[in-house]
Amino acid sequence: LFLPFIVLALWGATLANLTCLQQTDLKSLIAYSSVSHMGLVIAAVMIQTQWSLSGAMSLMIAHGFTSSALFCLANTTYERTKTRIMILTRGFHNILPMATTWWLLTSLMNIATPPTMNFTSELLIASSLFNWCPTTIIIFGISMLITASYSLHMYLSTQMNSSKLNSNTTPTHTREHILMTLHTIPLILISLKPELVI
Repeated sequence: LFLPFIVLALWGATLANLTCLQQTDLKSLIAYSSVSHMGLVIAAVMIQTQWSLSGAMSLMIAHGFTSSALFCLANTTYERTKTRIMILTRGFHNILPMATTWWLLTSLMNIATPPTMNFTSELLIASSLFNWCPTTIIIFGISMLITASYSLHMYLSTQMNSSKLNSNTTPTHTREHILMTLHTIPLILISLKPELVI
């Protein structure tokens, strides 16, 4: 009964990921990233097993933290450069090394690397999809590969190479570091005790 919805959700997630690869605007990329993750959530909800529903619930929570952290970092960059075009915001690894560290951590969370909650939830969804229909793992794998590609592209294009800025850049504030810490710590702690949310 739910087969068309599951295939459509997975295909939509893959197309949203491909759209992310074409973005030059930082905030658009993050927004399309959310669309692709919600495609996985819809597919997991449609399978309706205990594991898939737990995975969907935890991915929604995990992506809430991750996309919020990415938007915070994008705003931190925008406040200093007054542009959202990724190629114009590059070179921050020399100017704001701590912000670059936060970018790396958040990009890794978006890719769903352990020990974050994103990894736990995507593992639950992947195993549910595989149990339901082994061929869906191909679409899921392609989607994850593209997610890794655009996340690393986003990190490299905003942080590496030489800076295009001609003006002085203000250093990152303590409130920005606290904000990023409050986004990151829950994802790691919940992954250590996932029964809190699933």
